[in-house]
Parts: sequence; structure tokens; C-alpha cells
Amino acid sequence: MRVELSYCTNVHPAEDLPGILRQLDEHAGPIRRAAGLDRLGVGLWMPVGVASALADDPRARAVLAAALERNGLELRTVNAFPYRGFHDDVVKLAVYRPDWTTPERLEYTLDCARALAGLLPDGAEGSISTLPLGWRAGWDAAADRAAEQHLSRLVEGLAALERETGRTVRVAIEPEPGCILDDVADVVAWLGARPELTAEGRLGLCLDTCHLAVSFADPAGAVSAATAVGIRIVKVQASVALEVPDPADPRTAAALRPFAEERYVHQVREAGRMRRADDLAEVLDAIEPWPSDRPWRVHVHIPLHARPAAPLRATTEVLVAAVDAVRAAPHGDAAHLDVETYTWSVLPDSLQPETLVDGIAAELRWVHAHLPHALAGVPASAAPSEITRSARNHTVAEARTVSSRTDRVLSTPPTDRRPITNEERSRA
Repeated sequence: MRVELSYCTNVHPAEDLPGILRQLDEHAGPIRRAAGLDRLGVGLWMPVGVASALADDPRARAVLAAALERNGLELRTVNAFPYRGFHDDVVKLAVYRPDWTTPERLEYTLDCARALAGLLPDGAEGSISTLPLGWRAGWDAAADRAAEQHLSRLVEGLAALERETGRTVRVAIEPEPGCILDDVADVVAWLGARPELTAEGRLGLCLDTCHLAVSFADPAGAVSAATAVGIRIVKVQASVALEVPDPADPRTAAALRPFAEERYVHQVREAGRMRRADDLAEVLDAIEPWPSDRPWRVHVHIPLHARPAAPLRATTEVLVAAVDAVRAAPHGDAAHLDVETYTWSVLPDSLQPETLVDGIAAELRWVHAHLPHALAGVPASAAPSEITRSARNHTVAEARTVSSRTDRVLSTPPTDRRPITNEERSRA
């Protein structure tokens, strides 16, 4: 058994069922054909109104099922991180609301689970990715207790759904920089202290490999730490971060400026996590420049096949290492692999394809070229071609060059994992 591949439809600005049907006909189907695939998974984003309608109305599910079938698509995974408005002019921190302290987040996630259970292929299990509790600002012990209570009710609801339908749906917490569960280590600590939430495998981890890279975590170590405390890796969001290997390069600020856009947050981390920013503009416009002796990484989802121009690079090697680590983990072959580059509409011109279909199809072809051994439906003997292996080795060589500059700082745990505030930065 090997992982099922899909691409995430949160890249498309559809907030109702007719809009989702159009995106399947106008984008997902053509992407499958352009990528040369007989079948393709979609990681469906269900805004709250769509999730409610699909959960309650079998006729709505039948309409969606027909659209999936005519386009040669399958639905196994859902992105339930954004609640609504993911393509508003300004999203920023609104993407983390409502958080897991609220009954609205619980109800929305259970609606997604009910809808997914009614749309899964026969014999398949489903997965849903969700936010890492919430954004850190204002979080306290009461918020922690509320989130724990709602996640406990979620696990109970998923068990009831399985008894009712015979379908297994798992929910995966997706750590993200700046949130309460900032990285995999935070998820391990929080869920590890609450083993009853993960005991039956219905609540686990979504490993977004862009977020993983921004945290400067070792992929194999992160996966091992999670599985050691019984946390199942339910889903991998295949994504790539932006890296500044040498911030002292005088071209750095000009190269980064096009990525500092107004819709999404682009958190920045310095190797060793000594400096943190909640958005790229905070670094570029800081009164006191950030240190330039350690690499930086930026939460910008770069197309998987892209190679940003120097002095920037993509963290492709983190994605490859993470997929290999997950496949070697318990239940790893049952994880879902969802390509999640939602940033196409805000990327600089230098990274734009002729059409969105071309861009996403190129990402899927990249996955088939670089990770054929991991994919369901690909012969087990498949391996990267000589050209692909050469490119992969080149990527690893680039990573080793960067790592040689950061091993020393990464070997020393940070003394304070709190993000540095603007006020603190101005006093520094």
C-alpha cells in the first residue's frame, strides 16, 4: 500500500457548491489530463456553507459525486483549515478564526467529516486537516481547556460517524508558525499530554512540509517524535518554503520584496529560531536589520517544481525527506499526500505559469518524477530517472551547503521559543 496523491482546491476562490463544481470542470479535470493521469485525487476545500449543505443533503453530495466522476477525480481528503473567505483581498490572521475554543469550529469540522464520509470511494478512508488550535495571541489556560473539550467531542463524533456509516475519517492537526501549536514539537507535547485524544488514531498530525521547513526541524526526527507518543501521521501537505541561505547577500531585500503581499501571512524564522516575525514585511521594514549570519526561511508556498532565482532557494529537500520518513512510520503508507500550493494568485511574475492548469499539472508531474516509489497506482519498481536522480542529488547537495552553515546553531536548543514582539524588537 502506498500514499494517495491529490492536489488541494483551496487554490480556487469558490465559496459555494456551484463554484466548486465549476472548479472541478474548468481546473481539476484539465489538470488531471495535462498531468497525464488516469485518475487524480482532489483535496477539497469546503467553506462552511458548502460543508453544511453537503453534510445534510444527499442530493447535493450526488451532484458533487457526479462532477468528480465525469472529471476522473476522487475525494479522500478535505482541507478544513480555512473556514471561509480564503481568497478575500486581505486574509492574514482571519484564517485562524474561528479557532478550536469555539463550537463553530467543532461543528464545521464534523460537517466536513459527514460530507466526506458520503463521498469516499468504496473501501477508502478519509482525512481532514485542521488548524493548530488557534493563533497564539490571547491564548490562556481557559482557551486550552476549551480546545481540549471540543477536540474530545470531535473524536467522539468521528467514532459515531464510523459506527453509523462504516467509513473511517481521521482529523489531522496542522502545526503552523505563530500558532499555539507552532511546530511538530508543540503538537507532540500537547497531544502527548492528552493520549486519550489520539488513542484510536482518529486525531493525528498533518505534516505541512513548508511549515516544517520554516521551523528548521529535521523531517525524520519530527516524524519519529510524533509516532513515539502514538500520534499517527494522517496527512502530508506537499509544499515548499522560501529560503534565504545567505541573508548578507546585498540582493536579499530586493529579492524578497515581491513576496511581501497583502493577502496572506508570511511568517519568517531565523535558523536556531533566535528571531521570529509574524510577516515578511516586519523583517523587510524593521528599523534594526535582522542578523545576516544565519539562514532565514519564509512561509511562502513555492510551486514544487520551481527554482527561485538567487539569492533565494526552495526547501524541496525537506519535502522529499518528509515523505520518505512518513512512509517508513507506522501507518505511513495510509497517509494522504496533498499538493498544497495555494499562493499562485500572489506569487511574483517570475514564478507564474502560462495558466493555473499548467502550473499545478507541472507540480503533479514533479511528484511522479521525484517520488514514484511513494505513490499508489505507480509500479513498485518505478524509480526516478537518471535525470531526476541527478536533479534530486543536486537539491540535496544544495541543502548540505546550507546545513553546513546552520548545524552549530541548530544543535543548541533556543532558550526562549516565544516570538519576538515588535515592542521588544524596537527595544533591542
